[in-house]
Amino acid sequence: MDYTLEIDGTPDTIPGGTGVLLLHPSTGETDRIDTDFLKTDTDNFLVISTRTTAREVRQKLEHYDVDEECAEILDTLSIERGYSRRSSDTVHYVAAPDDIDGIVEHIDGFLDEHDGKLRISFDSVTELAYYAGDEQALEAVERILELLADHDAVGLFHLSEEPHDEAVVDEFRGLFDGIIDLDEDGSVDAEF
Repeated sequence: MDYTLEIDGTPDTIPGGTGVLLLHPSTGETDRIDTDFLKTDTDNFLVISTRTTAREVRQKLEHYDVDEECAEILDTLSIERGYSRRSSDTVHYVAAPDDIDGIVEHIDGFLDEHDGKLRISFDSVTELAYYAGDEQALEAVERILELLADHDAVGLFHLSEEPHDEAVVDEFRGLFDGIIDLDEDGSVDAEF
């Protein structure tokens, strides 16, 4: 199954099972790329948020006119920040921002429970590495990419280059079939 991509500078479609790494200098332009990725050719999608709360994710989806009927959110941050958490059918939480098993299990459950074209957005791997460490974050990404392949789904993974050593960024790059390199000015350089 192929998935349409409507992000400047990228192929028109990518096959199911593809993981795409979004490399970016800051978070400024990432919302536009993220929402373009989620709102096209999708039956259901899951946003794994390690950088913002579920409320902020909802605001972003609404601002960019993404169909929230298709959305589920996994908020890993509210517990860390001491915010109140109200789980619902579409908003879920894990025990801590570094609860990698909980995150991976939730993604697996989401992919098992839904049919059709499924997308995930992981925003952001950099924040996961901040809480859990680089090695744990790399392992988590590998596990999630396997799930995408098993379920013919696709995923977009945010990684800010600035906090990581170049060698770590290269390790992450090596895991992905597609890379979108976002410049400060908002221009895109893609490798697929």
